[in-house]
Amino acid sequence: MTGADQQCNDADVEISVIIANYNGSAFLADAIRSACAQTLRDIEVIISDDASSDGSVAIVRQLIDEDSRVRLVESRTNAGAAAARNRAIDVARGRWIAIMDSDDLMHPDRLRALLRASVTSDADMIADDQLLFDSERRTAPETLLEGAWAKKPRQMFARDYLAANNLYGGGPAFGYLKPIIRSSFLTRHAIRYDEQLLIAEDYNLVVRLLMVGARFWVVPQLGYFYRRHGASLSHRLNMLALTRIRDVEQHWTTAWPSAELRPLFKARMRSVARAIAFEELVRALKARNLPLAARIAASNPAAATLLRVPLRDAFNRRFFRSKPIESPERQQICILSRQRITGRNNGSSRYLIEIAAYLAAKGYDVHLRVPSPTVMGRWPFLKLSVDMDVFKTIKVRGTFRAGRYVIAHDPRLAIRATIAVLERLLLRSGIVSRPFSRPAPYAIAQPMTREDQLFVAREAPPISDVQIADYCFLTDAYPYALRPDARRLVIMHDLFSSRAAQFARLKASDTVVSLSLDQELRLLAAADTVIAIQRDEAAMLRRELPHQQVIVAPIAAAPVAEPQEGTAEIVLFVGSSTAPNNDGIGWFIETCWPVVRAERPNAQLVIAGSVCNAVSCVPPATRLLGVVDDLDRLYTDASIVISPLRAGSGLKVKLIEGLSKGKAMVVTSTTLQGVSEVLSGCVRVEDTASRFASAVIALLGDVEGRKRLGAGGLQAVAQHFSPEHAYADIVAAIEGSTPWQAATSPRRVAS
Repeated sequence: MTGADQQCNDADVEISVIIANYNGSAFLADAIRSACAQTLRDIEVIISDDASSDGSVAIVRQLIDEDSRVRLVESRTNAGAAAARNRAIDVARGRWIAIMDSDDLMHPDRLRALLRASVTSDADMIADDQLLFDSERRTAPETLLEGAWAKKPRQMFARDYLAANNLYGGGPAFGYLKPIIRSSFLTRHAIRYDEQLLIAEDYNLVVRLLMVGARFWVVPQLGYFYRRHGASLSHRLNMLALTRIRDVEQHWTTAWPSAELRPLFKARMRSVARAIAFEELVRALKARNLPLAARIAASNPAAATLLRVPLRDAFNRRFFRSKPIESPERQQICILSRQRITGRNNGSSRYLIEIAAYLAAKGYDVHLRVPSPTVMGRWPFLKLSVDMDVFKTIKVRGTFRAGRYVIAHDPRLAIRATIAVLERLLLRSGIVSRPFSRPAPYAIAQPMTREDQLFVAREAPPISDVQIADYCFLTDAYPYALRPDARRLVIMHDLFSSRAAQFARLKASDTVVSLSLDQELRLLAAADTVIAIQRDEAAMLRRELPHQQVIVAPIAAAPVAEPQEGTAEIVLFVGSSTAPNNDGIGWFIETCWPVVRAERPNAQLVIAGSVCNAVSCVPPATRLLGVVDDLDRLYTDASIVISPLRAGSGLKVKLIEGLSKGKAMVVTSTTLQGVSEVLSGCVRVEDTASRFASAVIALLGDVEGRKRLGAGGLQAVAQHFSPEHAYADIVAAIEGSTPWQAATSPRRVAS
């Protein structure tokens, strides 16, 4: 073992994040907090200040008080970014060195992901893809990597790196990559940044590391967010910076006399010479010295062609700048969702729309962004109801709007829709006994793709004063909105990690995803505020996530004036096609309904909603209505509303809805979970098949009993489930403390 390896093993932390800074106060705090918010906690963040004259040092000192992992290295003289980084490397205690610019951001899981990838690849350097964004939103965000590099991890060899780093060249410029580097490798080979360079110092360092045998791997994850703005140092291709590059690199062909690399070194030098000539040409044009400009262009036509660059930039700034917000004085709320939301046609959609409507009524502009086209399922279009008018704007990736229709770009969906319709007809006619096509994936739990992330980066920034993730699975989208100042909330809907055990007891499977408690807590911990649907789950989360604000926002409803006892012996179940609903109605049909029919032969079972698709065998005296636009008539006629859920804590939508209609209800304790304190006296609660059936039978013959239960339910809804009672805490959370208060505090993170 070498001395350098021993030093590495004795390192105090896993990674040292090094931030060189000179007068970067505008973005410095965001950069430091982005580093401190890493899920890998075993890090230090070293800010090497290069004699700043603005408030940078004061900012760093304040952040040192917030997080003891932040360190400051100061210089009395301004010597450039390379020297500043060297000063930090000399005092770094990490096994790895991660270079970060003082105006950039990182995905919270970036360093953990790179560290994991370094183990499988045995890399000395490893970098991820970059999301390039303009802080002034003059151009759309884009990724650095493309082609094969953007598809899977690959080793970067010297020839690859050199070929992609010509100034003003085409393709991805690998010199922008920000790899993490083994400290021991830097020490063993005595390599540091070349302090002669004003720009391109990262490129220079990586080339020298590659030439002494460093194993460099690149992974396609979008983990580093590179900010472009008018003051970006790397955009200052001035004459002094270019001549420094030429002077430092012109001897590389002799230093490394490789037949394979010699043409690449020469191509790089030609690009530097062209860039120098271009700078001379621009100077001549600015001075209006047309004869000199003509001579330069004639002697170096390649330099003249570079005039397309400023012209292209000016064109992009003119035509591709983000549209300004219509009401800049109003806070903009971006709801990120992967639900197929077209209206109040299921419990989850209704809940989200009602929260959005409440926020809009309170003076916020609420926007809906759907980053994944998987919400389209197998259908080429969706029709939005008037319920969707609560949203200021709506955009779904991979679609376009035509009035109230959302239409998919992908023509293959029309073919899939045709097959789905044919399949349904064949099943209903009995020609086939089981489906022959594959169902569309359940969209809400699908992992974010690279395209999803880029959609969020392009769409969300101007409308993300507040970000609301619809379900925990979309908290991974927060960083791609590029708004570290945003308040972040997540709507839980359900505690998914508890569902697997519930379904296992029933010998059934969930339709969403298998999620451990640690995984779910990691997703929820990305938010500043967690919105729970019921109190039991909220209490548990407050214990597990002490640094997050957890509020309870139950579904709201407007109660009718009087109890409705019903006009016939109708038992009503309303639900969407989710695993808890499918299991619950299946259990009732199989074990309870025959008992009810034996005692009450005139009883009818009415099932409404997409849950009807899961009823494979229709029992006697049963009507399957499918999705019904207006449920009021059904509720009026029904004698009893049932909720026979055996798994999933649920949104309580149909429970609260049934009670708000003044109905007598028979439910399970699972249905009542989290709201039993206020509703247990308003419903009949039974968990065994015989007792559930007996309760239904008894209430079918007891009009006064139905009225009493209905009246109690109306009173409870009015007292505990009005919109103001349900959603006021969400507004309070939005107006609450800064998001960084949670981000910089230790929190429970899954290993």
